[in-house]
Amino acid sequence: MDSLDDLIRNAGAAVYCLHASSDNAAMRHMTRFVTSDPVTVLKKPGDSPLMILPQMEAERAMKESTAGTLTRKQAGYLEIFEHEKDPWRIQAEMIHRLSDGPYLVPPDFPTALTRALEEYNTVFVDSESLLSAHRAIKTREEIRWITRAQRAAEAAMDMAISLVKHADVRSGVLWHNDAPLTSDIVRFEMNKVLLAFDCTGKNTIVACGLETAMPHCRGDGELRAHEPIVIDIFPSDNKTGYYADMTRTISRGEPSGKVTELYETVKEALLMSEGMVREGVTGAACYQAVCDFFSDLGYLSDTEGFIHSLGHGVGLEIHERPSLSGLGGELKAGNVITLEPGLYYRDIGGVRIENLGVVENSGFSRITNYSMDMVL
Repeated sequence: MDSLDDLIRNAGAAVYCLHASSDNAAMRHMTRFVTSDPVTVLKKPGDSPLMILPQMEAERAMKESTAGTLTRKQAGYLEIFEHEKDPWRIQAEMIHRLSDGPYLVPPDFPTALTRALEEYNTVFVDSESLLSAHRAIKTREEIRWITRAQRAAEAAMDMAISLVKHADVRSGVLWHNDAPLTSDIVRFEMNKVLLAFDCTGKNTIVACGLETAMPHCRGDGELRAHEPIVIDIFPSDNKTGYYADMTRTISRGEPSGKVTELYETVKEALLMSEGMVREGVTGAACYQAVCDFFSDLGYLSDTEGFIHSLGHGVGLEIHERPSLSGLGGELKAGNVITLEPGLYYRDIGGVRIENLGVVENSGFSRITNYSMDMVL
C-alpha cells in the first residue's frame, strides 16, 4: 500500500484537502479530533496534517489532536474578509495562502469549495477513495478500541438473549413484565447497556419470523416463540469513534426444521470462511467459496438465499475496506473484518451469524467471544 504522501504525489497534487466534522472517518483518523462543526485539514507530503479552525477550538485541539493547528485568524480570515464575503471563497483563499496547489480532495468534498479552489489551481478528486485504504490496516491501539466496542456489543447481546430466554410464552408470543416482548423493548434495553459502556447503537436489528428474510429489516412488533430472531448490533465507542459489529440468530424453543437446516448450513459456512481468511487471500476468493458451498447444497437463486457480501472491514466506519465480495481485493495483516454469511427465504425467514476478527499472516484471529447456539 502506498503511503498517504505517495497518494498525493501520484495524483500530481501538492496537498490533500479535507473539510469536514469528525463524523467524517477520514478527518477523524487524520486528526483524532472531535468536533461537530466542519474544519479544514491540509496534508502536504512530508508534513503532519494541519487543521484550520476557530479560535475557540484552538486550545482544545492543541491538547487533543495529533494534527497541527492554525486559527482562522492566523490563516488570514480577517484580512480576506475585508475584500471577500462569500464563505467558500474565504475558505479557498485561506487554503491557497498555505498551498498554491494543485489540490487533491475526497469525493465528498464540498462542491462550492471545489469551485472556489479551482480559481487558484487544478483540483483532483480522489474518486476511488484511496485515502480510505490508509485506514484499512489497523494499529494495535485501534484493534484495542474495536475490541472494547465489541465487548459492549456482547454485553448488549447478553441483555437481548436474557430477555428472550426468560420471557413467558403465551399463545406463542413472548411476554415480559406482563406485556408482549417487542423488538422495540429489546432495542431499548440493549441501548441502555451500551450507554453504560459509553457506546451508542443506531438501527440495531431485532427482527422476528418472516421479517428475518429481509437482511436489514429493523424489526417491529411482538417476538414469538419457535421462530428465528435475528439480532444485529453495531455500536460505536463514543470516546474513540470506532465500531464493532456482530449478529446472532436465536429462537426461543425449537424452530421449524427448515430454519434449523438453514442455521446449521450458515454456521458451517461461517466456520469455513474463518478457516480461509489469512493475509494474501482475496476477499473475492472467500466470498466465492461461500457462494459455491451454498450453491452445491442448492441454496442459491437470483432473489433468495445468499444475497449480500460475505463481510467487510470495520473501523471508524461500520462498512469500510476491505470488501469480502465479488470485487474484494487482497486481505492484509491488520485488517479488521466481519464474516457474516446468511440465507434468506420469504416463506421461511432468514438466518445470519456474524463474527468480527483480525486478519493475520497465519489466519483469522476472532475478536468476537460469544456463543453461536441458536435455541434458548
